[in-house]
Amino acid sequence: VSVATLLETLDLEETVDGTYRTRNFDTGERGFTFGGQLLAQFIVASARTEQDKRVKSAHAVFARPVLVEQEAEIAIDTLQSGRSFASVSASLSQGGKECSRALVLLTSEEPDLIRHAAEMPDVPTPEDLESEPSGANWATSENVRIIGDVDILDTDCIGDPGMQVWMRWPDAGEDPAVAQGLLTHGSAGFLIGCALRPHPGVGQSAAHVEFSTGIIAHSVSFHELFDARDWLLYSQRSTYSGRGRAYGIGEVFTRTGQLVAGFSQESMIRHFPEGVSPAGRENTVL
Repeated sequence: VSVATLLETLDLEETVDGTYRTRNFDTGERGFTFGGQLLAQFIVASARTEQDKRVKSAHAVFARPVLVEQEAEIAIDTLQSGRSFASVSASLSQGGKECSRALVLLTSEEPDLIRHAAEMPDVPTPEDLESEPSGANWATSENVRIIGDVDILDTDCIGDPGMQVWMRWPDAGEDPAVAQGLLTHGSAGFLIGCALRPHPGVGQSAAHVEFSTGIIAHSVSFHELFDARDWLLYSQRSTYSGRGRAYGIGEVFTRTGQLVAGFSQESMIRHFPEGVSPAGRENTVL
């Protein structure tokens, strides 16, 4: 999927005040919309509704699958809007059913009283790395650089439950809300793979075939403004897996070492119910 296609999904059509029609693209993954795209759209819709502030954080729960081929609608409900902060609830509905909901905090700019930030890991620059040959379903390969000998698709490539990835989105433009949406989209794509890495025989290529995976909830917090057209380092790791679930966290840095965002994810990694593949009835997996 090209960067241009990603940008199209964030170009939301406002139908009435606070209500937006979404665009989806087919990731080739069972005809469902990627959770990272849904949270990215929530972020952009919230920023369009509260235009005098920028998104500080967002947390979404994905309760029902969202089908790619059907239209969906995002509705924004403003809980509070003041001088410094605004809080909104964003919900996505499809076919008369609510599928996902997010709480989004927006903020105005204020001067520092204190300041510190985590340091970026010491990693090779994007120019020192090869393009990711397998690509990813949300970005073209020339915009992805995976650090180290990591292949989350290979069921026999075992390693620690973390990875570091450079990503960028050329032609992203200068809209801060779109940049936040693109960063969010990228933050959701690797943590399930990180959780699978230490365990032989369960690489991401086996997901939806031999076992069931899915993003249940995803959160992102933004600290600084950034340019999505330049390289961003995603440093991420799964800190827990068990009982059919997994949890992971990550930080995002500019190539100059500035921490610009953090994220976390709750996911499902389990046997198919009753040991049976849900092929043809994937919308019941949750």
